[in-house]
Amino acid sequence: MEVKGKFDHFNFNVLDLEKSIQFYEKALGLKEVRRKTASDGSFILVYLGDGQSNFTLELTWLRDRTEPYDLGEGEYHLCLRVPGDYDQVREFHREMGCICYENRDMGLYFINDPDGYWIEILPL
Repeated sequence: MEVKGKFDHFNFNVLDLEKSIQFYEKALGLKEVRRKTASDGSFILVYLGDGQSNFTLELTWLRDRTEPYDLGEGEYHLCLRVPGDYDQVREFHREMGCICYENRDMGLYFINDPDGYWIEILPL
């Protein structure tokens, strides 16, 4: 048997769902494509898409969670490629105050979201 997996989504748990949705829309142009709310209100899942692929970022909000998430050593990240003038996009992210790491020699940088997750930004 040969199994051929296909990427579907990646998850980040977030403390402030609306703040996170606004961040991803402003910083990366991601839009909500679907939402699931628990019947008892204990959680909300919001899936953000780029409008080009079927891959989504799932933001999970848990009603009873009040403490920031422990992201460990942060040795993982999500990566997005951005169209247009890469330096202009980088400057926009700098103005937003969300760049957390840059390596100009490698031609890349990272932004972090309101919960501290890192997102690598590469040119398209």
